[in-house]
Amino acid sequence: MKFFRIFFIVLVNILLISGCSREENMLSGKKILMIMAHENFRDEEFNVPYKQFVGEGINVTVASTEKGTAKGMFGTTFDVKYSVDEVNEADFDGIVFVGGMGTPSVRANGRAVEIAKNSAGKKVLSAICWAPTILAKADVVKDRKVTVWLGDDPEYGMKTSKVMENAGAVFVNKEVVTDGNIVTGNGPNAAEKFADAVMEKLSD
Repeated sequence: MKFFRIFFIVLVNILLISGCSREENMLSGKKILMIMAHENFRDEEFNVPYKQFVGEGINVTVASTEKGTAKGMFGTTFDVKYSVDEVNEADFDGIVFVGGMGTPSVRANGRAVEIAKNSAGKKVLSAICWAPTILAKADVVKDRKVTVWLGDDPEYGMKTSKVMENAGAVFVNKEVVTDGNIVTGNGPNAAEKFADAVMEKLSD
């Protein structure tokens, strides 16, 4: 009886390890494009997902409106090797738009908006904090449940939630919302959950 008990425990452990290994293998080699403002991206919304993605074996490319040293709101710096004009969204399995006070500069970039538009329905498309309004501008959130940082959007003269609703989205006041291939997060405190949700969709 003791032998069978030990055998069962060993078998369960093997199955658990095998399951974890399969999940890791599903993410290893996947490609994500992270797009952020060159000035004033939100540090945690870049740092936390970036580390999680890389830790799971995902190949991460970072792009901005221009190359060179990008600076976060609270001092993070990152050497951006590609502008959005130099990347092809077709090369990636997922797109992540990082938020922060610099979001309007990304939203004003036609190529960044084009990347969002071209990626809709074809790959995992995600945005956090203020950045979901980039998806709204790309007209890819109609009838989709989304969340967003709740604040004033000076360009539109209204709350960010209203910007999303005017684009046809259904605003949900939650940290992270997934609807189909679109994942949205509402701010830095949701960064880890947001990254987890993106990876979950990549594993589908």
